[in-house]
Amino acid sequence: MNSKRGFSSVVFTLVVLFFYLPLVILILFSFNHSKTMSWGGLSFRWYEELFFHSRTLWNSVFNSVIVALSSGLISTIVGTLGAVGISWYDFRGKRMLQVAGFLPLILPEIIIGVSLLIFFAGIKLKLSLFTVFLAHTTFNIPFVLLMVTARLEEFDFSIVEAAYDLGAREIDALLRIIIPLAFPGILSGFLIAVTLSLEDFVITFFVAGPGASTLPLHVYSMIRFGVSPVINALSVVIIAATAVLALSAGNVFKYIVRK
Repeated sequence: MNSKRGFSSVVFTLVVLFFYLPLVILILFSFNHSKTMSWGGLSFRWYEELFFHSRTLWNSVFNSVIVALSSGLISTIVGTLGAVGISWYDFRGKRMLQVAGFLPLILPEIIIGVSLLIFFAGIKLKLSLFTVFLAHTTFNIPFVLLMVTARLEEFDFSIVEAAYDLGAREIDALLRIIIPLAFPGILSGFLIAVTLSLEDFVITFFVAGPGASTLPLHVYSMIRFGVSPVINALSVVIIAATAVLALSAGNVFKYIVRK
């Protein structure tokens, strides 16, 4: 028993090191004065350049955040309503609709990107930040649909029937019973949608027009001319923001469970 526990501890330690050691190195070198991987002394040089001399980079960050939040919100609304409809109603073609809804999850992103580019060209829609928003919304809906559907599979719809017996309308059952009970899945779907939008490169590369550069596209353009330590500083800022978001989401989950 002790040998098994020791082996599990070793495996756990190795996995943690595999995941977090690169982040520790990234954070450490964000304070490196040197532009190379050799240590040149502790410095806030790259944070100063990030916050005071990187306007183009922050524009791309702003574009990414706007697209991520807006596409995440719309995809969460559409995906939630779709999941409720699929779980709540029985209709012809329901199985086919489920397959069609989850198909984008297994399609390579490059196929989705090319198909969306052809579609936008076919309807004469100029590539811009708006087309990036449309593409990310389309891409994120299946993920939200999956998360909310998984939550609703544990839902006892006899509660809704009891609400009907007490005089509740369909909209009342949706807003006061189904949505609150499915909220953990809805919140998870929203967070996944925002995360996928922020880090997406392949689809964005095909559908972004001039002046619609997001953070992944901007980082890619910078890498072609050599990696700047400013990226290290920006990565640390993003890691900190992600940690705060994760802790906030955890507190929201705890609050919902208590309720």
